[in-house]
Amino acid sequence: MSEPATAQRARRTAFFVSGGTGITAEALGHSLLSQFGDIDFEQVALPYVQTDEDARDALNRVDRAARQDEQLPIVFSTLVNHTHREILADCNALVLDMFAVFLDPLEQELGVRSSHKAGQSHAIRDEEAYRIRIDAIHFALDNDDGARTRHYEKADIILTGVSRSGKTPTSLYLALQFGLYAANYPLTDDDFDDLDLPEELKPYREKLFGLMIDSERLAAIRNERRANSRYASEQQCEMELRTLEGLYNRYNIPCLDVTDLSIEEISTRILAKTGLQRRLQ
Repeated sequence: MSEPATAQRARRTAFFVSGGTGITAEALGHSLLSQFGDIDFEQVALPYVQTDEDARDALNRVDRAARQDEQLPIVFSTLVNHTHREILADCNALVLDMFAVFLDPLEQELGVRSSHKAGQSHAIRDEEAYRIRIDAIHFALDNDDGARTRHYEKADIILTGVSRSGKTPTSLYLALQFGLYAANYPLTDDDFDDLDLPEELKPYREKLFGLMIDSERLAAIRNERRANSRYASEQQCEMELRTLEGLYNRYNIPCLDVTDLSIEEISTRILAKTGLQRRLQ
């Protein structure tokens, strides 16, 4: 007897159309689409739509997807050029014009017309802010994975945790998004033998923040890097995490379970728990 066929997930095409990088359209679009977990979205980015021809090309791509899918694509648009917005509005799709939703009411309330320039949210208008971001990224890279510790006095925060718990990407995100000087230091078997902090970290206990993760999730991540090894075994992961929790408790190190969190969520929750002030707004 044959097994019943599994229900096929719904599929739709989503476009992110912008006169600049498309980062804003993608960020808001992804956030909205994430609310529809039962649908698989084929996501297509169309950045740098800067001429009438570009806008017509975007319209043609959307219409082609509508014919192929036999249903309306979803279009997230942050086009600011009025003519380009009108061209795109004629496509066979559900067009969510984000600037029309927000800019028009803002212009009416503020009594002034917006600049209608693409890429303003990502332009280098503040040289000092740009310098802070670049310096913070360099700091995170130079102080990654405990490679160097001599500049820890400059750190805003020092992330600790076991190998593959998300310390490096979180450090880089804190630097890139908030301009924070974030170092990270991995805790290993050697540190767990006597349940003591490494000597390099003791002078900076007030800057430490711990990352915790579920042992099954950690084992799965480690198996992608070093399959079927002791390092990736669930027993080893459980031992490390159990000891790590004891170390955090002994030194009263604040910590966060990152098992089901994105890097963005981890970073913003760290700021909320520590009270750290972002250098970039």
